[in-house]
Amino acid sequence: MRHTFRIVAILVLAALSGGAYWYFVKQGGTVAGLMALATGAGAPAQGGASAGKPAGPGGPGGAPGAMPPMPVEASPVRVGAVTRTVTAVGSLLSNESVVVRPEVAGRIVELPFQEGQRVGKGTVLVRLDDSVARATLAQAQASIAFSRAELARADQLARQNTGPLRNREQAAAKLQADEASVQLARAQLDKMVLTAPFDGVLGLRKVSVGDMVQAGKDIVNLEAIDTLKVDFRIPEMFLPAVKVGQPVEIQVDAFGGRKFTGQVYAIDPLIDVNGRALALRARVANPDGVLRPGLFARVTLTLNTVPDAVLVPEQALVAFGKDQFVFKVVEGKVAQTRVAVGERRNAEAEITQGLKPGDVVVTAGQLKIRDGAPVAVINSKPAS
Repeated sequence: MRHTFRIVAILVLAALSGGAYWYFVKQGGTVAGLMALATGAGAPAQGGASAGKPAGPGGPGGAPGAMPPMPVEASPVRVGAVTRTVTAVGSLLSNESVVVRPEVAGRIVELPFQEGQRVGKGTVLVRLDDSVARATLAQAQASIAFSRAELARADQLARQNTGPLRNREQAAAKLQADEASVQLARAQLDKMVLTAPFDGVLGLRKVSVGDMVQAGKDIVNLEAIDTLKVDFRIPEMFLPAVKVGQPVEIQVDAFGGRKFTGQVYAIDPLIDVNGRALALRARVANPDGVLRPGLFARVTLTLNTVPDAVLVPEQALVAFGKDQFVFKVVEGKVAQTRVAVGERRNAEAEITQGLKPGDVVVTAGQLKIRDGAPVAVINSKPAS
């Protein structure tokens, strides 16, 4: 018995739901109209006129069977700038970075710098013991003096036809070899002094005075940080929209409330086959030196800006399948209009197709209306 009662109750609820859908959605009925039908006030009288209302279009009730305007909220579309951006994460790099290393082995005799000091290009950073190199240079210079004298005597004998030309040629070759030895000795002596290759800030040294270092030993790092680089990657789908010169904005955890701006100056021509990502590099000005290489950065890349985009509140959009629609108010009625949606920002959607400046769209009450239904706009928002 209880099972039968449940089945009957379900059938009654289904019938009521179907009737409500037909009346409110298909016929555009209202609660007031339903109450009128229930009380018999809206029943048609004999002769075709509604009871209590004069027949004909001139009566207060309008034409027989006319649906009253449905109250809705609407808002004019807004025209404003829309910026298309893409976010990524990256790392800050020095504009120039080098680890100072000697080219030859030697003993450190002087480190004329302070750690963390700002230095200019050409500043002496390291001096190695150059006593052996100086002696080698002096020996080569002495040998070259003797070779010049030998060449002068051989040349004089050759002009007097009292000596063979071979002696003159040997003396000339010996002079050239000694000149090369002098150049080599000077080059070795120059390598005993290490200088800064560019303007920058020194890091922490890894050696001390008196250390015996081999060629290639790390001594100190030098970083140019007045301008920094930021490397980041974005999905390959943005490749058509990326170009050199686009602005970037970065934020770092160390300065959470501050934003730093820069520009893209290089795009890697090779797409990463592992992540299908495009690598970009931008420069960021750092005149006060607060940013440091190695910081983790959140990057916002601006792809383009539309200065006069058409914007509507997101609640004005109605989805039907894969398509987006809005109800546009035209002369007291609504027109269901298909639109193409672009960027979404701050509870607003950019409309790239389907609307133009000056249009008014329904923002609340879409479930009560259909295409061509009369509406009464209430609480409409002024254009901003």
